[in-house]
Amino acid sequence: QVQLVESGGGLVQAGGSLRLSCAASGRTFSTYTMGWFRQAAGKEREFVAAISWSGAITYYGNSVKGRFTISRANANNTVYLQMNSLKAEDTAVYYCARQSYGLGTSNERGYDYWGQGTQVTVSS
Repeated sequence: QVQLVESGGGLVQAGGSLRLSCAASGRTFSTYTMGWFRQAAGKEREFVAAISWSGAITYYGNSVKGRFTISRANANNTVYLQMNSLKAEDTAVYYCARQSYGLGTSNERGYDYWGQGTQVTVSS
């Protein structure tokens, strides 16, 4: 059984920064692409970023390119999301997930394990 636990969310002013962490259980963490998604109230879940198993390749949603950075530390089974220049529209619950199916990194149906989410609120 794989468990993903996000942390680091909170309330921040527009223009500020937050760093989210996702701690994963299991010995095979380093063999999977990991992703971050978010869901704002009343909206569908949206792809934010993903990172290949080695960390060499990263992917970003158009709305966060240039502001967010995804990284990972396989030695401690953790994936991070550094969020800079935050905007009010970044307010959402942020989820990390493990990709297991080859449906494209931005397709949430390709991810089989999900964390419980962490709330990010950006005040304008």
